[in-house]
Amino acid sequence: MRNQFHTILAAMTLGLGLLASAAQAGEAGKVVFVAGQASVGARPVALDAAIQEGDELTTGADGYVYVKTVDQGFLVLRPNSKARIVAYHIDTQNPANTRVKLELLQGVARSISGVGVKQARQNFRFNTPVAAIGVRGTDFVVYTDQQTSRVTVVSGGVVVSGFAGGCGPEGGGPCEGGASRELFAGQAGLMLQVQRGQTSPQLLRSPVMSPADQGAPARPDEPVGKVGAVSPGGDVNLDAQKSSNVLNNGKQVTPNNVAPGGGASLPPLVDQKPEIDPSKPIDVTPPVIVPRSPPEVFWGRYQAIAGGGVDPDVIAKVKSGAYEEGMIAGTYQITRLKAATLTMPKEGNVSFALTGSDATLQRNGQDAVVATVENAHLNINFASRTYDTGLTVVGDGLRVPVNSVGNVTGKGQLITPSISSTVISGYLGGVNATEAAYIFKNVQPSVTVTGGTSWSR
Repeated sequence: MRNQFHTILAAMTLGLGLLASAAQAGEAGKVVFVAGQASVGARPVALDAAIQEGDELTTGADGYVYVKTVDQGFLVLRPNSKARIVAYHIDTQNPANTRVKLELLQGVARSISGVGVKQARQNFRFNTPVAAIGVRGTDFVVYTDQQTSRVTVVSGGVVVSGFAGGCGPEGGGPCEGGASRELFAGQAGLMLQVQRGQTSPQLLRSPVMSPADQGAPARPDEPVGKVGAVSPGGDVNLDAQKSSNVLNNGKQVTPNNVAPGGGASLPPLVDQKPEIDPSKPIDVTPPVIVPRSPPEVFWGRYQAIAGGGVDPDVIAKVKSGAYEEGMIAGTYQITRLKAATLTMPKEGNVSFALTGSDATLQRNGQDAVVATVENAHLNINFASRTYDTGLTVVGDGLRVPVNSVGNVTGKGQLITPSISSTVISGYLGGVNATEAAYIFKNVQPSVTVTGGTSWSR
């Protein structure tokens, strides 16, 4: 009887532990881009879907998924890949409590550290079937199958170790010791490779720009870091790619280079040179600073309203001849640089984040007042050339919802259907449509709201 009691007590304790663990599981991030075949668990991946701790993401031969993490980092999964979010708990008040653990089971993934990870690098672990990867505040790419993993660094640095001794897949945080090896972005043309059963990674040189990409190349709109940044704490620019992708040098995925397990086949190293002595200094060319170009899309007030004057810049740009005549909604005008070249993606659903806004609210028969914009979203479906946007204008004790769905022209204009209480006039901008902006006017029986918004991926 006593043994039976202890058995029941142990089962209850285990059950409570599992319930507590499940209760603590939280959101790791949201899907901000998806293209091709991709799933989370047994269901297709949807744009804006929340990704939870414990979720497993899988992509097919044409699948791409970008997850923006809760601490503003990124996990990018490329074709024929499978990854699991083991843990993603961020504690900004006490970074010592942060726990992040990711697993790449096969294929190619890119990890860009978010703010929470940078504050608690000692509590971050990225596992493959054969290796443990820790970060130094980092953007890196990993290829793996069941026997071999390869790591290249875009910015910051990594510490890599094979599974052996005190470094096992069940652990958390980096494995650091005599068998581990570091790699930093300044070490151009180098990568770390770990094979099953190998304790210490090999530092290899290859003429291939990024061997980890082969078989699953990056899309041109993949988020980009500060390529070549040497500082282990260097920040990462989370805007979509605005120039030639330094990681996009691999073969296209075909039936001939897909491994039986579903991942892209491991390409042979070309002209490998002997392992590099990490104690010797490596020359690093300083990054080239490109002058900031004028904004492609610009909006502002062309009439004084709500105690604010006219925005002289928007009028000056239209008069300069360098910008289009633009479009008007309410008291706002939006224009675009005539010389802007826009290459529209042909597929994928993309979620944009609000980066700037201005709004006014006017009750019937009263003066307009300054308002704010809350709860804003903008999604672009490049396959169907449509947009879906919504926001709430808050002012004078009112909360006015503004929602619109419409079309995106081949020239990147956002156009509202002719019959609608909301008028949206806007443009996409940047290479691969990485930016957006629109002005709006919403007329309701007792109130009118107008404003402008800026967005980026």
